[in-house]
Amino acid sequence: MRAAALLRLALAGTRTDTARVLLTGLSAALAALAALAALTVLAIPEPVGDPYAQAEQYGNALLREPGLRGGTAFALLLLVIPVLALAAQCARLGAPARDRRLAALRLAGATPGQVTRLAMLETGVASLLGTLGGLGLYLGARVLIGRPDDRGRLALPTDVLPSPGALAAVVLGLPLVAALATALMLRRVTTSPLGVTRRAARDRGPGPWAGVVIASGLVAFVAGGRVLRSYDGSSEATVWLLGVLYVGGGLAAMVGVVLGAGWISHTTGRLLHRYARRPAPLLAAGRLMADPWAGSRTFAALLAAVTFGAGAAVLRAYFVLQDQLAREQNRLSGVDAGDNPFYLATMDLVDLAIAVAVAIAAAGLLVAVVEGIVARRRAYAALVATGVPRATIARSIAWQSTLPAVPAILAALAVGTFLGRALFGDVSRGVTSTEICDASADLCADPVTRQQYTRMVSGPEVSRTADVPLEHLALLGAGALAAVLLTVAVGLLFLQASTAVEELRTT
Repeated sequence: MRAAALLRLALAGTRTDTARVLLTGLSAALAALAALAALTVLAIPEPVGDPYAQAEQYGNALLREPGLRGGTAFALLLLVIPVLALAAQCARLGAPARDRRLAALRLAGATPGQVTRLAMLETGVASLLGTLGGLGLYLGARVLIGRPDDRGRLALPTDVLPSPGALAAVVLGLPLVAALATALMLRRVTTSPLGVTRRAARDRGPGPWAGVVIASGLVAFVAGGRVLRSYDGSSEATVWLLGVLYVGGGLAAMVGVVLGAGWISHTTGRLLHRYARRPAPLLAAGRLMADPWAGSRTFAALLAAVTFGAGAAVLRAYFVLQDQLAREQNRLSGVDAGDNPFYLATMDLVDLAIAVAVAIAAAGLLVAVVEGIVARRRAYAALVATGVPRATIARSIAWQSTLPAVPAILAALAVGTFLGRALFGDVSRGVTSTEICDASADLCADPVTRQQYTRMVSGPEVSRTADVPLEHLALLGAGALAAVLLTVAVGLLFLQASTAVEELRTT
């Protein structure tokens, strides 16, 4: 098949296919913007000769201080995760119609490899259009917000630009990753002239082995804490070991939470099937047991955001206690020192990023709910035709979407809290010595007379354990659950049109 014909077939389709391409492109544009923002932060040059010198041209301390730019870039890269999950959900929109179109191509003589390449090209082209649009928005925003303030400082690093290789890696790399992910998802799919079939990997439901993955991540974090407490700063290999334990342990715990949603969905379905007596929960139980991994797919980005948000809540509590101990220590020493709100202000930005991630994850969940209703519209129409009320079907969809979400969100909150407590333990402040001048401002300003009125005041050593931020965790969990309920409510608006009797003739 020639490249031109392959491209033309990839862009063909119905309005659903057009919507899928547009939503996939929009997701790719958001991911490109987040990645380009992270690369821009990393592109800020360090002054020659002094790696700790601050970049005074920026108004935000996160950009001025070299030691904080890596964490800022990492937080921006974390926003790519829910966006990619949204792109994966958008790529599934209208999947039954696309399957029938691919089967028709097989009937016309296309090989399985050509059909797979067609699906890869469809996702890759949509993602490429999105990343090119994201690059255009990035370059245009640099011009619009690149004006300095009254003090001559920039709000964002619009005076630097990532290298051309980094820009090309984002613009071309994300579509390539999307295309390869499509090929990976199609590895168990057989497209024949009679339709599309998926080879089942297992007959039984998922086991609780995701708990082993979570436990390994938690153990790695605990081991990292012990290594950090015994580290004397002399070994570079220890730094690499800490990085492997913390990064690998955090990713393992987060992946375990996401995979555990499949076991939670299957277990919830079994319990509903055993104890439920009403039609709506029984219908939901059948769907949960038939496709338990739908929970891992739909809740992946949301659970990752909740896990990270719980860890950030523990970090905020750590900074609050640190600031409180500093004030108490200064008060006991007789020193009148004001608060240092830098870290708490930084946590406000982190909370904003988490809220954005939850909103993006909710958008992906909405797409998943709508896709599920549209994909099963013939079965739902058959239920309505046999006398099942639409309200019963709506309640079954609500049960199916929200019931597994509650324990999954609780598990994500627990894992994120444990990771945060393992990384940020007790707050300790050693004995401090402060020089105080007991005289007027003029006498203290004079170096000659200042020594006569100066005295040293020592502050006591203080150590305390931060409380578990239950209020913040409850707010985060309630917000995530509210996002699930809202997306389900919006998705149910499509149920009326998808259960019309005419849908029984859908092919």
